Formats: sequence, structure tokens, C-alpha cells
Amino acid sequence: MDSEANNGKPGGPESRITHENDRPTLKTIAFMAGLGVTTVSRALKDAPEIGIETKKRVQLIAKQVGYRPNRAGVRLRTGKTNVIALVLNTQDEIMGFTSHVIHGVSEVLSNTQYHLIVTPYSHSKDPMEPVRYIVETGSADGIIFSRTEPDDARVRYLSEHNVPFATHGRTDMGIEHPFHDFDNYSFARNVVAKLVERGRRQLAILTPPAHLTYYGHMVGGFFDGVQESGCTGTILPGIDIDTPLDALRLRVEEIMRRSDRPDGIVCGSSASTIATVAGIEAAGLRIGGDVDVASKQSTDILPWFRPELIVINESFQLAGRKLAQAVLARIAGADACTLQSIG
Repeated sequence: MDSEANNGKPGGPESRITHENDRPTLKTIAFMAGLGVTTVSRALKDAPEIGIETKKRVQLIAKQVGYRPNRAGVRLRTGKTNVIALVLNTQDEIMGFTSHVIHGVSEVLSNTQYHLIVTPYSHSKDPMEPVRYIVETGSADGIIFSRTEPDDARVRYLSEHNVPFATHGRTDMGIEHPFHDFDNYSFARNVVAKLVERGRRQLAILTPPAHLTYYGHMVGGFFDGVQESGCTGTILPGIDIDTPLDALRLRVEEIMRRSDRPDGIVCGSSASTIATVAGIEAAGLRIGGDVDVASKQSTDILPWFRPELIVINESFQLAGRKLAQAVLARIAGADACTLQSIG
């Protein structure tokens, strides 16, 4: 009697057998919702002809039973993978860049049919390799990548192959494409003013690698700020924020032992700031006394490390959200010019 009463209802014996012993399918959800398979499929795709309450009910059941679309089947039916590929340099993990960007992207994709795959590559390898592999194997519907260059081969390649993508950083090649970027020009210009307010007159900047687009933005802001304030400015020679931290610390110590050392330094990343501070202190100098340092940060670590530091926040989690939204909109056919943001 009880079995007959529960048969066909969510939680009843038959439904438990359906989704406990087998991978949940559209038929599983259709059975539990009392709907047709076609209706369930359209509800999960947020089709406009399906009512809001029906969509909510179907999506709730799908979540409860742990339904995941079969990617191979989806690809055969639609030609799509429902995958977004995030291509990241393995060195970006320092100070949590990778984890914060993944978090931001995942927040956006969690409410869609898309899944995230992370494709790492070494900074010593050709950055085109992972992008070319994804395109040639058709393993993703859209691609997100970082560390853009003014004339970026990846942007040209993906544009020529009509593959939706979004970049963390801008280019300068006449190709309109989705991007999210941090305003590195304003960052450098503003922190120069803050250093001058603290009485610093001989400034230096630890830059990104010169081949990256934001090198020009940051250096331009730094020297414009220097010119406006009437102080002097220079680029720290022979090092950048990608220099191995031990080598960076030793080089900064050497520079800071000189008689013509800077009394204010702008750093382009949190990790390089820690190595820079270590070098300054190894030279016998005091942060906030003999020299001031200004930096970007993506976490709250720097003020804990040395409260005297000047810090400006850059949210990589926000970047992840913006990039995910941009690539999804591009897949949906939005104009690339409307998918560009700086913040």
C-alpha cells in the first residue's frame, strides 16, 4: 500500500532506484517532475516558451538529483561543448591570482550550463600552444586568457577562427575584442602623488615585463606623475615583477646600498613587493622611514606584512566575473565593443 502511494512521487522507491543506481538523465527529471523529456530539456535551457514556475521546479529537481548533461551527447546534438577554458600562466598562482580568477569565473558559470576547465602553461613556453590546442580539438566554446601583449598572436588567431574569447588585459592591434583590465596608468600616477606627499623625491618603479601591454600603461602613469610632481623617476634596471623572488631581493638590496638609491618605489605586484621590502631591509633601511613603497594588492596580506606600505586594491575575483560574463555574452552574439571594461 505504501509502495503504491509513493510510486512516481519525488522520494518514492522508483525515483530512488532511478537516480541512485544510474546517472541522472533528462528522463529521471521528467519522471520526477511529471513532465515530458522535451519540456524538461527546454526548461533547463531557459527557453522563453516555458513558464517560470516550471523552470524553477525542473531546475530544483535537477540540482537535487545531481544532474549533469552528457557533454559528448550535447556536442553531437548542438556542436557545442558547454565548456569555457581558462588559460593561465602557472606563475600567476603567486599571491592567489589563479584562485581568485577561478572563483570569479565559477561564480558566473554556476548559474549556466557551462563548465570551467583550467589549462595551465609555463611562462617559458609559447603562450599560443594551449590556445591552439583548444581550438584544434574543439574542446571549449569560449576561452579566457591573461598576460596580453600589444600585438597578441592569440587575439589574432582566435579572431580569425571566430572563436569567442575574453582577455584579462588590453591589446593595441586594431582588433576589437572583449576584455577586462585594471587601470594601471591611474594606479601608477596616483601612487607617485602619494609618495611625494610623504616627502619622497627620488622615485623608482618595478615594472611588469616590457612585452606585456600593461607595462606601457603603468610606466606611462608613473612618468606622468613624476613630471607633474617635479621629482625624479627611473625604472629599476635588470629586474621586473616576473624576476624570481630570491634574485629580485638580492638585486634590490644591491640597489638600495648605493648612495643614489631611490627613496620611494612603486611595485607592480604583491609578491614582488614582499621581495622588494626584504631587499630594502637587508640593506639596513626602514620602510616608512628611509624609504616608502607603494603596491597593488589582490588580498589584505600587504598591510599585515608591513602596515607602512601604500596599497591599492585590484580585485582578481571581479576580473574573473567580468571575463566570464563577457565570454558568455560573446558566445551569445554580443558585439565585442560592448564587452570591454576597466576597473
